[in-house]
Amino acid sequence: MASGGGYRNGTHKAPNLRTSSSFKSKLPTSASSNGRRSSTIDALSGRVRVAIRLRPRNAEELAADADFADCVEIQPELKRLKLRKNNWDSDTYEFDEVFTEFASQKRVYEVVAKPVVESVLDGYNGTVMAYGQTGTGKTYTLGRLGDEDASARGIMVRSMEDIFANICLETDSVSVSYLQLYMETIQDLLNPANDNIPIVEDQKTGDVSLPGATIVEVRDQQSFVELLRVGEAHRYAANTKLNTESSRSHAILLVHIKRSVPGREADFSAETDNSSHLATNYKPPMLRKGKLVLVDLAGSERVNKSGSEGHMLEEAKSINLSLSALGKCINALAENSAHVPVRDSKLTRLLKDSFGGTSRTSLVITIGPSPRHRAETSSTILFGQRAMKVENMLKIKEEFDYKSLSKRLEVQVDKLIAENERIQKAFEAEVERIRLEAHKHVSEAERNYAEALKEEKIKCQMEYMESIKKLEEKWSLNQQKHTNNGQMGSGNEEISELKMLLQHEMLTRKAAEEEINILKDQLDRFTNPGSAGGNSDILNLQSVLEEEIRQKKRLEEEVLVLRQFSQLTMEAGQTTSYLGRSRNGTALPGLDSLSPLKNLHCKDASNGERSSITNLHEQVGLHKILSLLESEDVTVRIHAVKVVANLAAEEANQEKIVEAGGLTSLLMLLGSSEDETIRRIAAGAIANLAMSEANQELIMTQGGIALLAVTAADAEDPQTLRMVAGAIANLCGNDKLQTRLRSEGGIKALLGMVRCGHRDVLSQVARGIANFAKCESRSSAQGQKAGRSSLLEDGALPWIVQNSNNEASMIRRHVELALCHLAQHEVNAKDMISGGALWELYRISRDCSRDDIRSLARRTLTSSPTFLAEMRRLRIEL
Repeated sequence: MASGGGYRNGTHKAPNLRTSSSFKSKLPTSASSNGRRSSTIDALSGRVRVAIRLRPRNAEELAADADFADCVEIQPELKRLKLRKNNWDSDTYEFDEVFTEFASQKRVYEVVAKPVVESVLDGYNGTVMAYGQTGTGKTYTLGRLGDEDASARGIMVRSMEDIFANICLETDSVSVSYLQLYMETIQDLLNPANDNIPIVEDQKTGDVSLPGATIVEVRDQQSFVELLRVGEAHRYAANTKLNTESSRSHAILLVHIKRSVPGREADFSAETDNSSHLATNYKPPMLRKGKLVLVDLAGSERVNKSGSEGHMLEEAKSINLSLSALGKCINALAENSAHVPVRDSKLTRLLKDSFGGTSRTSLVITIGPSPRHRAETSSTILFGQRAMKVENMLKIKEEFDYKSLSKRLEVQVDKLIAENERIQKAFEAEVERIRLEAHKHVSEAERNYAEALKEEKIKCQMEYMESIKKLEEKWSLNQQKHTNNGQMGSGNEEISELKMLLQHEMLTRKAAEEEINILKDQLDRFTNPGSAGGNSDILNLQSVLEEEIRQKKRLEEEVLVLRQFSQLTMEAGQTTSYLGRSRNGTALPGLDSLSPLKNLHCKDASNGERSSITNLHEQVGLHKILSLLESEDVTVRIHAVKVVANLAAEEANQEKIVEAGGLTSLLMLLGSSEDETIRRIAAGAIANLAMSEANQELIMTQGGIALLAVTAADAEDPQTLRMVAGAIANLCGNDKLQTRLRSEGGIKALLGMVRCGHRDVLSQVARGIANFAKCESRSSAQGQKAGRSSLLEDGALPWIVQNSNNEASMIRRHVELALCHLAQHEVNAKDMISGGALWELYRISRDCSRDDIRSLARRTLTSSPTFLAEMRRLRIEL
């Protein structure tokens, strides 16, 4: 049974790993100041459990020891073995478990390691260690990966399978470190640059930590096996007479598990005020921490048997010294000695918690049957017998999960802030509604009162004129009667009667005039701001109305100037735009409707027009133009955003627009306006500004991607979608913004716009995908990104393959570039083959009209082992 496997052959590049500050190797016996509880139950006594495993004879022993009987006799049913001294005498030893040479890897794991793993899942520390002579199967028992045969998996792989099967990845976490102790130096197998990691011991708690050791959080079994394979590739091994692949270092795998305790919450109210809102509604959950230590010790050996020379001799001395120090510590613990020489070796310092500490420990002893190595077998058996006498005190480790509580409280605070903002906005909207309604009622009352006053005045005048007319008729009639009859007496009476009537009519007229004056006074009180008896609210409204009239007059003057400016820019030219300027210098169709100003200097007769535009722009002022973006008049906003878009087409104006707050105003206009024309032109202006790398970061910081994504989802107009796609495509060319661009929905928005089917929109979508793929390929080559392409994860591959031979040359060229850049990262190869991209790459390498793209496709196919293997299988030749 070989002690090692083929997993040490070859080298693997370690992934990007984060670095931990320290490891806990021994739990404190009392609660710490930050609320941690070292145990929720009393400490339990746990003896070190020892199992022995016999390796079958190998080919060399079958040939050399054919005439000799095995020196070991196994009695598994009695958990006993006999070590023969000679043909008639032997020594008998009992262990916790005895495995024959036919014992399976599964049975060894279930007996030796499974109880320890279950204890670690319950919050205890656990250790599983393999000890024995070189070539007896320690690495096979502990670290075999089982790539070819799943039944040959060792304790390390099977332990992690059990751990992942019993935790919830949503609430629990698993992280690992893989180290080796070589020549009394601790080295990081996951990051070989860390080649001299110090051991730091806390004087108060006794915890042993390894600052600088790499900690990797794993989420599945496959990633863990990859880490083991990387670590084994960096472990020291050599060929000796006892083993063709002998481990020359002690390998130590540290597995840290954090599990939330379901249904249990800490008594948080005892530490805070009982009347506190947090104490009554938010209690921190409990968190259990367990640590599993898997140790594959290097084999003890005699120099005369192993044949070690030179540097290998020094390695053998270091191994034997560290194992000797471990044996002394176990002897001292087994004999209850007052002094345990833990500090004699770094190995004993690292395993301080495993022997005589708080860890549940299982030890598997591996031996061989050959009588030539009887002395080494006897020494190994005695080591296991002494280890069985060591007692550990097991303690569970629980602590408050304040981080989880903090996240819950932050979410609650965010909800309360959002609710408060909503209520405040609703209150302000209600106040504005009441103000407008009051203003409407006052205006209506003033209008009704004026009309009633006018009608009453006309009515009084008509009655007065009618009375005068009647009096004149009576007067004429009386005069005629007086002349004909000559009766003075009766004439006098009639005159007196007429005078009385006239006097009555005069009094009536005077009363009507007084009533008219009174009505005028009342009207003056409503309309005259200086009236002493006027209502204060009406005076304020009158002032507001006058101010609105002045503001409206001023805005009308500015709008007139802006319309003249817009008319000049519309006549200046309709030829070029922003979208043609991608990061690689490729020209594309632009904002035809916005009449960019950037090419005015190319026209022979445009010098006079540019001078007029410059003078008019300086006369109005950029701030006034930007202020019109908030006008209530839709026509004004349309003219204003057109002017800003034309100005943004000039590089010289872009910095001024951003400094004046124009970018912020355009983003607000894009998110709030319901007018399709305004949204289209605003998106075009943002796309112009997105050509600058400095502006790209500002757009991302101010939530521009989210606004562009919403616009892309709502818009149906192809021109609007073209502007939005162009803006996102410009942002896709920035290496620093790729992660944030994807997380805020930029890639999904870009892919969602293909529903339009318009050629110009598809061209911008293809350009954005090509820019993103190019940046992603560059990050992968520099080691800044690992794993599959984000474009593949977002489902872009089917569309890319479908349009790789599009009739439109612009779309086809960008899609071909995107395919080539995706294929440069080996991790994408399998997905691209299954998605049909291999055939398109092959077609591009042969038929593409552009030499650079054709060469890139050919170079990519020839440098990928996965593509080459698939082409050999399909019998495709380049």
